[in-house]
Amino acid sequence: MKIGASIRAARLAKRLTLERLALEAGTDAGSLSRLERDIQGISIEVLEKLLQLLDISLASEHFKISADADSSRRDKVPLISWAQAACWNEVTDIYAVSGVEEWLSCPVPHGPRAFAVRVTGESMHNPHERVSFKDGDIVLVDPDRTTKHRSFVVAKLPGAQEATFRQLLEEGGEKFLKALNPNWPDQFMRIGSDAELRGVGLIKLESLL
Repeated sequence: MKIGASIRAARLAKRLTLERLALEAGTDAGSLSRLERDIQGISIEVLEKLLQLLDISLASEHFKISADADSSRRDKVPLISWAQAACWNEVTDIYAVSGVEEWLSCPVPHGPRAFAVRVTGESMHNPHERVSFKDGDIVLVDPDRTTKHRSFVVAKLPGAQEATFRQLLEEGGEKFLKALNPNWPDQFMRIGSDAELRGVGLIKLESLL
């Protein structure tokens, strides 16, 4: 069990609310919630307090992983889930994120909050396009790049639990998300200001590794 899931299970067993445990540990409910979902790390001091309050042993190997970012991760990008990508703007330290599938070397320039995601499904696959993404492709995403017409973007749509990967089109003051697959249902989706763009997809990493 991951450290976040362990903390959540112990909190529920003790019938503590997020707000009460966060207050006693010296943090806020939002940070504790993200920790429990393994999308954000937390300081060693707060983590130690949480483990003490919940009677979780400090000998756990999960504590070692969460408490200190491995120096070998520096200059690498985390391969994360689509659920984590949806909440990426809440992450303050990418090296403290739990539940990372893998840390990947990336030889192209990128911002400090860059991450990678694995494409799922065939919505962005079109063999007739010069650029196409098939199921299983790993894409580098940079939140610090400015989005523009025809950018490939990772977006969080209202009410969705996971982010989605599409091409951004801007026409007549409106924005659309386009699936490259011409046979995909709802190939064009109009989006409003409540859609949150998490970053620009730059390149397929497996072509460089």
